Amino acid sequence: MTSHTTAALPAGSESAGNAPGEKAPRSSSGFGRYLINRISGTIVSLIAIVFSAFFIFRVLPGNPVENLMAEFENPSPELQAALIEEWGLNDPLPVQFWNYLTGLLQGNLGTSIQFGVPVNQLFADRLFPTLLLGGVALILAVILGYGLGAQAAWRHGTGFDRRTVYTALVFFAAPTFWVAMIAIIIFSRELRLFPTGRMRSAGAGDNFFAQFLDVGYHMILPTVTLTLMMYSGYLLTMRAAMLDEMGNDYLTTARAKGLRDNVVQRKHAMRNAMLPTTTVVFMSIGNLINGSLITEMIFSWPGLGYTFYQAISVPDYPVLQGLFVIFAGSTVLANLAADIMYWFIDPRARKA
Repeated sequence: MTSHTTAALPAGSESAGNAPGEKAPRSSSGFGRYLINRISGTIVSLIAIVFSAFFIFRVLPGNPVENLMAEFENPSPELQAALIEEWGLNDPLPVQFWNYLTGLLQGNLGTSIQFGVPVNQLFADRLFPTLLLGGVALILAVILGYGLGAQAAWRHGTGFDRRTVYTALVFFAAPTFWVAMIAIIIFSRELRLFPTGRMRSAGAGDNFFAQFLDVGYHMILPTVTLTLMMYSGYLLTMRAAMLDEMGNDYLTTARAKGLRDNVVQRKHAMRNAMLPTTTVVFMSIGNLINGSLITEMIFSWPGLGYTFYQAISVPDYPVLQGLFVIFAGSTVLANLAADIMYWFIDPRARKA
């Protein structure tokens, strides 16, 4: 608002849109509406996830008990009937859904048909390998993607820029299983540098240091594969954000003050370019649990993704339902966290 329009307002008014004596709306009320809108959308999404988790796996072909009985020689019909009764597979579908829904609201995901243990316990045992693999790969991918993306934008149009972008596009377009299989063929089968899968060796020893080295040795190939599949998105996002910043006058002003080129890049251009890329990282944290699903399958990494692969062949309904809720729910909640964070770091969100 200019000084002329302010002077034309009646005395005591706070803004052109307010009545005399009425105070301007506080930013906290705007944040309250923004938060309610985002939480409302999140709740709707979570309800859809809960319903979908039950019905989507009921259309899979095959009976879980018959598939399990196929592993035994001459299983008795009485045993098969007892297992069907134990897991409630003879109950009408609405009854099964009600049991699933009430159990989920109480934090009880049921008992695994395949492993015969509580699903909560199974997930607790398998969560750490997934977080370990996905967390290390995410950190490496962010460092590599943001570093190379900033350098490529700063050296825009050079051979380094073209090679960096072309390489990133190759990994961006390549399927994960293809990259994983190429890595296994080259580094495990031909060069015999790394194991083809699993998290631990049979004779690794019992002390912590030996276990640590053994897990790290098994992690190298799946971590590199997952990092290559993730870094290209961060690189392209950072490069685009940096190119947008490079045309601004404040960079010319910074250079005119005598600042070194790397200081202008790191402390001015890259800092402002981090704004849109931070949201991408937050959303990636939500995908941390489910993003390594295919990598865990290829390398037999005993995490939640590999558990999903094992469960879908039965099909183990309680495990599949729980994993679907965790995978989709974590992504939705991470998007909510990114939206809330965006309110504080991006002024455009407060003006929307």
